[in-house]
Amino acid sequence: MSSLLHRSYPLFLIGKFQQGFTVRVLRILALLPLAAALSGCDFVVLAPAGDVAVQQRDLVVISTVLMLLIVLPVMALTALFAWRYRQSNTSARYEPEWAHSTQLELVIWAAPLLIIVCLGALTWMGTHLLDPYRALGRIAADRPIEAQDKPLNVEVVALDWKWLFIYPEYGVATVNELAAPVDRPIRFRITASSVMNSFYIPALAGQVYAMPGMETKLHAVTNKPGVYRGFSANYSGAGFSGMHFAFHSLTPADFDKWIAGVKASGDMLGRNDYLVLERPSANEPVRRYGSVDGELFKAIVNMCVEPGKMCTSEMMAIDAKGGLGREGLNNTLPLAYDKYARRGAVFGPEPTYVAGICSVDELKGQSAPESTAPFDTTPLRGAGLKRPPFSPATPSSTSLFLGPRPKSDS
Repeated sequence: MSSLLHRSYPLFLIGKFQQGFTVRVLRILALLPLAAALSGCDFVVLAPAGDVAVQQRDLVVISTVLMLLIVLPVMALTALFAWRYRQSNTSARYEPEWAHSTQLELVIWAAPLLIIVCLGALTWMGTHLLDPYRALGRIAADRPIEAQDKPLNVEVVALDWKWLFIYPEYGVATVNELAAPVDRPIRFRITASSVMNSFYIPALAGQVYAMPGMETKLHAVTNKPGVYRGFSANYSGAGFSGMHFAFHSLTPADFDKWIAGVKASGDMLGRNDYLVLERPSANEPVRRYGSVDGELFKAIVNMCVEPGKMCTSEMMAIDAKGGLGREGLNNTLPLAYDKYARRGAVFGPEPTYVAGICSVDELKGQSAPESTAPFDTTPLRGAGLKRPPFSPATPSSTSLFLGPRPKSDS
């Protein structure tokens, strides 16, 4: 019996080897569909459609190549040393007392230092030339900006969970759809309604954050027609996965047709319509508005879309004048700006806000005042104590005197 088991043991090992080999082959075959799916990726970051994104692509490629100048030799020398000085190679040099080589130290430290200097210079130049707030200096590598290249202004609002695009020059707006003509500079003004998002079109330019109560900017240009994907690159809640849009890069003629198609829509985006649109919703379809309130984006940035609500710009102007004093406590205490009670949210009480004193919108349609002189409300509404008159100190004085100067006995 033992001899039979002894003779069959090699066959058992062969069977186990065949079984393991079959499992490995099946695993490799199972990965083939994944490889086929990955082959369909277009790597839009490495094949962009706009000059700004092209410069960013070049920055990434050059930085990677510079780093590979160190990484690849290190990996190759690691494999070479492991093979050359293996234990079985008795012909290799054996110097247990070796400790220092000036030439080797020079190579080890000089090469990375040069790479760091090159990367630092490249990053410094790219940071300034590709600043999103900086106006474009060229349409493409061989075409500088000229006087007739008027930029296209687009106002972007990140909502929960959709994108609103306003074209102030044309008086139209869209939801989850953006279009621009090729070879024309684009100037984005970006804000958000409630939480921070990130506006990102990989084929056009880098990502820029959209924050409530603030305005960020992005300058970009597209150089070839096509339809590209835009989305939010910053997680912002339950509907984040559906917060994407299509960016249409069109010829000037096709862009004019697109604008005409948007204007043909009978929908109007006013302040009350925006308050409804602002409510959280996910996977929203494309919407088009043939007309839009010209002051809507300004009101969104200043967080005063609701009628009667004080704008942040008004509040800052009042603060610059010294504030409202005790008389304004009832207004300033409930200032929360919907942090815990957003419109459409399921938590928190109804939002409270500071009441507007006298906004420009309330004066629309009224007759102009008799006097056009500026009206200063500083003495009113408890602006605080008056500042003492400034008296320059004598040359010998080294102290800072904050009160009124004492009277002289003479």
